[in-house]
Amino acid sequence: MGVIVLERVDLGEVGYDEANASMARWVKERGEGLAGDRLFLLSHPPVITYGPRTSPADLPADLGIRTVEVDRGGYATYHGPGQLVGYLVVDVRERGPVDIVRWVENGLIAALGSLGFPAVRRDTPPGASSLVGVWTPEHHKIASIGMRIRHGVTSHGFALNIDPDMGVFDRFTVCGLHDVTMTSLRRVADERGLPLPSEARVRDAVAEALVF
Repeated sequence: MGVIVLERVDLGEVGYDEANASMARWVKERGEGLAGDRLFLLSHPPVITYGPRTSPADLPADLGIRTVEVDRGGYATYHGPGQLVGYLVVDVRERGPVDIVRWVENGLIAALGSLGFPAVRRDTPPGASSLVGVWTPEHHKIASIGMRIRHGVTSHGFALNIDPDMGVFDRFTVCGLHDVTMTSLRRVADERGLPLPSEARVRDAVAEALVF
């Protein structure tokens, strides 16, 4: 893959519908050459999103949290305060789309490592549910990745758990993985006796690492 230099765009908390509408515009702008490759960093109010292949049995029966079907890869996941969401709008027509998810995984691993939190990616065994994402060395999932490529431009991206309400993840099947243990930087920091990095530091680390 050729060099990707991302313009960083910091946003605050953005409603999911508003973000989805904006993302369609961002993709159009990139496809028409009106903007460069961009990384949008934001958070969402509580919402559970799921890709079209998600089984209805994987969704929560009644959490009191809105659920939204989205046009990305991946299965059901939770977004909410305390989580860093990154939307990547990148032209991959000249770079090839195959490596984009691996690039995101490795970028997030590098970002967490720079903050003192070791992380790994995992290969998916044949026939198994996808292990795309970022994991602690103990194989607890700390970041989910779900992307779409249309007309050579990526959309959607990743969700990195800093300090969200982790109890929500226990009440539905996350990422199509029935035995997954989700975690957050808060949990890992507490387990290791480390201070929790601020969201600003996490944003900086991620933005710096996602340059190829």
